[in-house]
Amino acid sequence: MTRLTPTDLKIRIALPKGRMASRALEIFADAGIPVPSDVNTRKLQISVEGHDIIYLMVKPQDVPVYVEYGTADVGVAGKDTILESDVDVYDALDLGFGKCRMVLAGPRGKTQESTSELPFFRLATKYPRIAERYFAAKGLPVEIIGLGGSVELACSCGLADRIVDLVETGRTLAQNGLVEMETLFHSSARLIVNRASHKIRNEGVRDILERLKGTRS
Repeated sequence: MTRLTPTDLKIRIALPKGRMASRALEIFADAGIPVPSDVNTRKLQISVEGHDIIYLMVKPQDVPVYVEYGTADVGVAGKDTILESDVDVYDALDLGFGKCRMVLAGPRGKTQESTSELPFFRLATKYPRIAERYFAAKGLPVEIIGLGGSVELACSCGLADRIVDLVETGRTLAQNGLVEMETLFHSSARLIVNRASHKIRNEGVRDILERLKGTRS
């Protein structure tokens, strides 16, 4: 699935636009990996002067796709984004920031009803693939409604009985009358690598990995 060629020598790193990119660049710089002198630019491809590194600034959900297809050799993405994208990449390293959790939540006062005891229920989420795999593994019948945002509203408006969403503190859930019922998994920012790049560009990619591992030890 990769379009990578051995003659293409530049290392391309895909970063998710926004706060996660800023934190990733701080970690890269601490590890001695060259970073752009100016990231406050509208450019989507940023070369690092004097180094064979190009940073690609893309939407968070697109990072795994860029890496899977070899357009980027390395990328930074949340575990939730990786799992929802269902891509074939090498999950190389937990970068230790952006920590949160994927949870099943329901209306306060009704969560004593276990989902396993419900004959059928509707579930709203921004992560339909994750939710589908999770409940299929449990053998539970569920109708999954995909939403782009404001998932917490689904229960109070009667659109869904439960939601699956990513939370950090749980404050938004509480403010909307919801409580956590189950934790599907814990998420954090991960360094992902294109599988062909891991072999073909072994020296450059390995250097990035080793430097980042050094900051995590």
